[in-house]
Amino acid sequence: MGSIELSRNDVLENEQTAEAAKQVLTKADPIEQLYRDMIVQLGENPSREGLMKTPARAAKAMRFLCQGYEQDIQEVINGAVFSSDARDMVVVRDIELYSLCEHHLLPFIGKAQIAYIPNGKVLGLSKLARIVDVYARRLQIQEELTNQIANCIQKYTDAKGVGVVIEAKHMCMMMRGVEKQNSSMTTSCVLGEIHDDPATRAEFFSLVRR
Repeated sequence: MGSIELSRNDVLENEQTAEAAKQVLTKADPIEQLYRDMIVQLGENPSREGLMKTPARAAKAMRFLCQGYEQDIQEVINGAVFSSDARDMVVVRDIELYSLCEHHLLPFIGKAQIAYIPNGKVLGLSKLARIVDVYARRLQIQEELTNQIANCIQKYTDAKGVGVVIEAKHMCMMMRGVEKQNSSMTTSCVLGEIHDDPATRAEFFSLVRR
């Protein structure tokens, strides 16, 4: 059998190809391999055309959906707390939110209603929506998400009272299990005067339910 001789260029090309493949593997998101393994375990072929890039896409999507873990709430607020003589309740309604149920990793989708009573300071309007996103883009349960948003607003504004209501539909209840398509869940967290004073509490719930 004749021997196969490789030119210097062939050797260099092979080495470069191997090095490039090594770098791709090194840079790959470890979540990508987990998705590839899952596809195999489900009985599919991750090498077929429609699934070849699915692990990378899914890993990128999961990183986006859970980016709240990497965000610093103080940097998100970025000093947007301003002195104000406002004393009446501030209400922001229908803030869309998208989160992942920590029990099944399936989405729940809904809206947040937020109110607070200023105590010499107000928070930049867009920051309320950003606070919702920071906590929603994690593995969550709705009850805890509601509390985290309310406590964060209280912490950074020192408000006299804070109220948060979230209503959401949970795919873990709609797509699997009991499969109830028209069900929704409502949670609330009220702090300070909104919790303690019945009239203020009633005002809050009447405003967010309009």
